[in-house]
Amino acid sequence: MSVLAALAAIAVLGLLIVVHELGHFLAARLQHIHVNRFSIGFGPILWKYQGPETEYALRAFPLGGFVGFPDDDPDSTIPPNDPDLLRNRPVLDRAIVISAGVIANLIFAYFLLVVQLGTIGAAEMNYLPGVRVPEVATAVSSAAAKAGIKSGDIVLSVNGQELGASREAVKSLVAQIQNHPNQPLLMEIQRQEQKIALTVTPELAPDGKGRIGVQLSSNGTVVRQRAGNIVEAFSSAATEFERIVKLTFQGFGQLVSNFSKTASQLSGPVAIVAIGAGIARSDAGNLFQFAALISINLAVINILPLPALDGGQLAFLLIEGVRGKPLPNRFQENVMQTGLMLLLGLGIFLIIRDTANLAGIDLRNFMQQ
Repeated sequence: MSVLAALAAIAVLGLLIVVHELGHFLAARLQHIHVNRFSIGFGPILWKYQGPETEYALRAFPLGGFVGFPDDDPDSTIPPNDPDLLRNRPVLDRAIVISAGVIANLIFAYFLLVVQLGTIGAAEMNYLPGVRVPEVATAVSSAAAKAGIKSGDIVLSVNGQELGASREAVKSLVAQIQNHPNQPLLMEIQRQEQKIALTVTPELAPDGKGRIGVQLSSNGTVVRQRAGNIVEAFSSAATEFERIVKLTFQGFGQLVSNFSKTASQLSGPVAIVAIGAGIARSDAGNLFQFAALISINLAVINILPLPALDGGQLAFLLIEGVRGKPLPNRFQENVMQTGLMLLLGLGIFLIIRDTANLAGIDLRNFMQQ
């Protein structure tokens, strides 16, 4: 993973966080609600600027951000009964502020797709036979390296079964590798103008599946199809936006309904940066769609009714609207703090796991080999 590619992926994540927090910030300021902090990241402050009312800060750990309100700030000089404090506003005003981050991410994702389709166009693959091996893990003695597979090789067949020229070729090869741990696989390899036969024995991974330590991508050439005019760009972007949203909800549905089998597919910041870096290195134009995908996922995750997320706060507002009064502040604070600790714990776990597995992350197909 090159440094520039990794920085490009980190910049994309940072931009999406800024968009999300900017949604909250603008929704509050446009309603004349007091905002005293706008921070990107958590932890120690690296840089800050004090505006007339709001402190803008960049913090050490870029895993999120927050918009702060003076409602519970002991150093605030704003009277507790000020009508422009967030807590003193009607439920609808507060709901607009809380949901604005999600809305901003969805709108931003759509316009990213419009820009992509209207400028560089959507990428379509002209498939060629086999599966390409962009990289082989050399930091450890991987099964692929032991067998003699090299970066740039194309796997044409496995145990006599041709992989063919289609988007399913990668899935077929992945299935063969994962289903045959500690069992030799005879692969026909094309290396430049030469065809050679190699025997690879997948190693048994902790998840019980086979792994050989390579990155895989479809073999072929990318052809870009640009929208003919601005109307077509908006229309095609709407279709693609709808497709990504449906896939995102399907993915979360599978996670909930079959958690034991799909939990291993959860990706943390390290894996997302690795995926983005691979995309930036192979075809930077696809960063538009990558950013749109992550932005939509960020919106869906935040709208879930879980503590410490926007959806959790909206759930409290809904209860307040039904009851006619809010739940006790102490109860809300305890629930939010517990949720925040659980989310931070999950984030740290994913970072450690993804860092340990980084050599095995398939940057172009989001699969591990």
